[in-house]
Amino acid sequence: MGSEKLFQALNTQLNRELSAAYLYLSMASHFDASNYSGFATWMRAQSSEENQHAMKFWDHIYSRGGKVELLAIDKPRSEFHSPLDAFEAALHAEKANTEEIHKLYELAVGEKDYPAQVFLNWFIQEQVEEEDSAQKLVDRLKQIGDSTSALLMLDRELGQRGTEGTGV
Repeated sequence: MGSEKLFQALNTQLNRELSAAYLYLSMASHFDASNYSGFATWMRAQSSEENQHAMKFWDHIYSRGGKVELLAIDKPRSEFHSPLDAFEAALHAEKANTEEIHKLYELAVGEKDYPAQVFLNWFIQEQVEEEDSAQKLVDRLKQIGDSTSALLMLDRELGQRGTEGTGV
């Protein structure tokens, strides 16, 4: 059984994960409306991943005797000046999420909640991967600059996310 303070913090992080999913879904909508279906596919996959992260928090809270309390989700940004603008926003969101995961881990350490620490280790590693992925895409988009053909090639490449090895 975890402390009430830690359960509140875990619930808040669950909400952050849902908010991130909502942001990525908003980005997917922007890209679909802008005729960048590959970028939209990538963002939808990110949204799905964030929802899965939220459910990991859900399951952990209940497995420890807590109760999930869903919070309001703010309307996400929905307009972006360019694909680079959207991916920079995604990178910023991932960095902010990393900070919050680290604070949550520090709380778990302070509360001497060893199961929560073990649980949060997975998220710490996941955030390294999330930031790396977003940073690489930001860097590639900066390299592309104003090249429409390179942008369309990257759009096509990112549209393959989730289809490798699935037969889709």
